[in-house]
Amino acid sequence: MDADRLADQLRGLARDGLAWTDYVAAADQLLGRAIDFDRSCWHTVDPGTVLLTGSVNREVSCSGSWLAEFEYVVEDVNKWSFLARSGRLAGSTSQATHGRLTRSARHRSHHEFGIGDELRGSMVDHDGYWAAVGLLRDDGRAWFAEKDVALLARLSAVIAAAARRALVSTIAAETMAGSVGPGVVTFDVDGKVESLTPAAEQWIGLMTENPRPDTPGESKVLQAVAARARNATDGDALETAARARLRAADGTWLLLYGSRLSGGDGRTVVVIQQASPSEVAPLVALAYGLTPREVEVTRMCIAGLATKEIAARLHLSAYTVQDHLKAIFEKTGVRSRGALLGQVFLEHYIPRWQPLEHPPDGWHGYQSRT
Repeated sequence: MDADRLADQLRGLARDGLAWTDYVAAADQLLGRAIDFDRSCWHTVDPGTVLLTGSVNREVSCSGSWLAEFEYVVEDVNKWSFLARSGRLAGSTSQATHGRLTRSARHRSHHEFGIGDELRGSMVDHDGYWAAVGLLRDDGRAWFAEKDVALLARLSAVIAAAARRALVSTIAAETMAGSVGPGVVTFDVDGKVESLTPAAEQWIGLMTENPRPDTPGESKVLQAVAARARNATDGDALETAARARLRAADGTWLLLYGSRLSGGDGRTVVVIQQASPSEVAPLVALAYGLTPREVEVTRMCIAGLATKEIAARLHLSAYTVQDHLKAIFEKTGVRSRGALLGQVFLEHYIPRWQPLEHPPDGWHGYQSRT
């Protein structure tokens, strides 16, 4: 399939406003017409902390502890975070190991399940790293070619845009947030689950993980946060690293954060709770592609300020504020202030777009934008 045509088709799927699981189902088929693969895995990512926040797998399954170990702990080729950070965006195991797949610890760990070469891609656009894709071929088949790697890299921004759009595309009418409190999961020094509260089980059950984990404690999202907390060094800003924001199936925004327990025995804990407005707002703004100035204007609109009042507070002309409002309406897909209030205030439960007093570094992914 022609690369430009494939990119257009993938953009079309994103414009349809599909939920992430529906988008993946369709995109996986389209991608399979251009790149031959036997199995695949698709993950959403929190761009502020690059932790995985959901997964959809086809013909392949792995435990959350395995995925967290090989993405956040073990040194290996083509880790998604490296592909995103380095700007390479895509890479195959065969190329990275110069044809000796067993040089990869990840390959050695799953080779017994009949998996051969792997093509990985990090889905990145100008606002951040939004998703990760893994395409696998069965053992004994030809390796991925350079053109396959180049195509997946070329599609990176296209799929990233779909992931961010899916984040704010739909919401359910009712949520569990009012009836379920924070959930707590504790881990021993080896990363095995010691205890898990009923609330944690309920929240984990609403996370986008297909297929479902064998046990709640093997949730890929949970294990990613736990691994980051467990392996943070003393010099790390742990509150930055071991946090992830995600959208539950019922529309609730969740925050997972992990920390080592005091006492020095190596045990860790992960708390799962409804995310506060100030924790969600930066991610929603980033998903819509709002600039810092547009976030300010949006916040003042929600507060009920008129255009002239916004202009006076921001030391702008009324015409400039109107230009900002036009851009905000286009990005969020609304046509009026009232619709904007419903899109941002009601759909995402953000009564006040106030920034955190002491946010973790990188939490506001849009801060560096103008």
